[in-house]
Amino acid sequence: MADDLLPEQTSDIPAGYAVLPWHRGFGRMVGPLYERAEPGGHYTRAFRVEEHHVNGMSNAHGGMLMTFADMAWGHAVDAGNEFWWVTVRLVCDFLSSAALGEWVEGTGEVIGTQDGLHTVRGRIWCGERLLMTGTGTFKVLKRKP
Repeated sequence: MADDLLPEQTSDIPAGYAVLPWHRGFGRMVGPLYERAEPGGHYTRAFRVEEHHVNGMSNAHGGMLMTFADMAWGHAVDAGNEFWWVTVRLVCDFLSSAALGEWVEGTGEVIGTQDGLHTVRGRIWCGERLLMTGTGTFKVLKRKP
């Protein structure tokens, strides 16, 4: 998806966001996803709820929100993109839904590191509405080539 974006997928993107260049694999299937750098080395990731993200009620599928949480919160472990990491555990609390066409954002912060495992607290929102909160445990594997 990321390499064949339609005009409607890029025409209404909030300022500062750039498409993530994921052109293969699972990232391509769930995209397009976007990222915005924030002050202090932080970031926010985002996506617009499209037809391939929704459930039968035309809301973002819970599996998509968990996938997005994994990608947004795990990125806190390596915001510099220098390491490969894997998810060990992901705990999510669903608080609200996002409808087809809505802009969803998420971020995470590392709140602890021990024995090579990083614990991240994260949140996902849509405008002023909190959609999901949770925590993840992530393990850095090795430096990217």
